[in-house]
Amino acid sequence: MVFLLRIALFLLIIFFSYSQVAVASVLADRIEQYPNWNSKPPVQIAKGDLVYPEWINGTWNVTSTLTEQVAPLAPDLVTPGFETNQKYLNQPVNFQVRFGKEYFIADKNLLLPQSFNQIPVVADRVFNSQNIAQAYLGNGSVFKVKVDPENPNQQITLLKGGRKLISTVTERASEIPNAERFIATEVTQQLFRSPQRIYLNKVETTTSYQLIQPDLIKADQFTAIYLSPQDPDYFKAINRPVAIYRYRLSLQRNSPQIS
Repeated sequence: MVFLLRIALFLLIIFFSYSQVAVASVLADRIEQYPNWNSKPPVQIAKGDLVYPEWINGTWNVTSTLTEQVAPLAPDLVTPGFETNQKYLNQPVNFQVRFGKEYFIADKNLLLPQSFNQIPVVADRVFNSQNIAQAYLGNGSVFKVKVDPENPNQQITLLKGGRKLISTVTERASEIPNAERFIATEVTQQLFRSPQRIYLNKVETTTSYQLIQPDLIKADQFTAIYLSPQDPDYFKAINRPVAIYRYRLSLQRNSPQIS
């Protein structure tokens, strides 16, 4: 179970979404209300690939630090492994991620961009997931990461010991408060399968990115864990998170841009 929670908390850093139209600052308000979250965020059904702002295009060296963890329903309801995860507090973890137009997967149900310049910036999901999982779980723990070639919202991670994590982004929302800030949230259905058991839960990842300079991005990230309807304690929580983890992210461009 501890292994499962480590996957749930740390594997989803690259699953952030972005819509083409800015909306009211609902997500910014949600961040201001942390940790008083009594429901899931306002989201819509996830369609197509995630899209990032143009300024995130490139390869980045990331430092991710867990700065706080909260169990909103404690002591009545605390997720397994919550106390164990305290050892990761204030421990920076380093890995590399990359984004670009070349990783875009066209949705067959949508119009194709007329030119390369119209193609959105998206994440290299396989590269990013592999690097993040290895950074947290260790080399050799992750055998392979696969993304559905027709649906970028579905991902399978094959793990050591015959374990498998199937992640499906089901809902998302985003907003652009200004040209240098980007906030996104998405809800992911996770199915963890091992030779002994199957476990389901939902994970919300809400992230606020701030462009500091062309080669530096800072971000606050919140990961909230929700019980699935199959969990015997589901009706004790309903749509309230049973655990929330806050991270501080620093993204330094791997190859500085030439001005």
